[in-house]
Amino acid sequence: MIRSRRLASLSFFLALVAVASAQSQMQLSHPIVLHAARDDLLAGFTAERDMGTEGAGSADTAVRDAINSGKIPGPRLRISGNAINILGGHEDAVGYNPAQHVLPNADYANTSEELIAVMREQYKEGADFTKIYETGADTVSNGKASTPYQYSEAQLAAAVQETARVGGRVAVHATGEPGALFAAQAGVASIDHANHLDDETIRIMREKHIFAVPTLTIFEYFAEHSEKPESAALDRQLFDLKVREFPKQVAAGVPMAVGSDVGPFPHGTQTREFELMVKYGMTPLAVLQADLLNGAKLLGWEGQIGALKSGYFADVIAVPGDPLQDVSALKHVVFVMKSGVIYRK
Repeated sequence: MIRSRRLASLSFFLALVAVASAQSQMQLSHPIVLHAARDDLLAGFTAERDMGTEGAGSADTAVRDAINSGKIPGPRLRISGNAINILGGHEDAVGYNPAQHVLPNADYANTSEELIAVMREQYKEGADFTKIYETGADTVSNGKASTPYQYSEAQLAAAVQETARVGGRVAVHATGEPGALFAAQAGVASIDHANHLDDETIRIMREKHIFAVPTLTIFEYFAEHSEKPESAALDRQLFDLKVREFPKQVAAGVPMAVGSDVGPFPHGTQTREFELMVKYGMTPLAVLQADLLNGAKLLGWEGQIGALKSGYFADVIAVPGDPLQDVSALKHVVFVMKSGVIYRK
């Protein structure tokens, strides 16, 4: 942390990294995406990972490219296009009349060969990495959560091998076992949500340095704002179980990165994730390291962001107070610089 002599009441800090960002059902021409990108940047997030467009195909490619070309303000992005899902899986349009031809929120792939074919199409359309739904839907019975897996270890390993061929990575939505174990064994880059991890999964994640991205904020949000009245009890139970497991993962040394799953709640407010990670077991310093250092690694920008060094992008924010003492200071960003350009002052 660097303190300015002229602005002694402010803490100048490295700009924030969000590794599990918007679930954006948006196209570039829609004003919502313009506001979302701007709001994230002005909140101090200069680098983000977009974890699936929720059925909008490769729309996030256009958003990334528009930001890179200076047409709109926003964070630099790693994007995945649509996530990938099995037929009848977590993001399929389940329960609708087939005659209506309701589209799913993800691209279908049921075999290793189909996974590779879908991934190649997505990379053709501009994806930087691949998001795969590995578990869901989640249920709770007798105080214990369970979730079916979608792909075997061998299928996920085929996806990891394919994306490595073009310099990409695989991130998986996985809330529990055995899906999380299959993902860790396959060597994915991150396990997002990671509500429950068995000992063997944790061991492999430590050994391979696979990041857990807990996304506490989205679980808190749905615990308080369920989409349907009938799901309110389940959403509350899932959040309660999650915050019970999170401190165990922290104590076990699971590598952590920061991401909120922003989208259902407003863009620019995802610094709530820092507060929750501290509340449920991490120190402010550890959370900032998870965000800045591990985030840079996970996004594939290690050596370019996450530190104030010669040759790095000039990404800097300023907040009143000291986030190492009170991490909620990050909610009050008063200065944002991205790549040497000042966007907020």
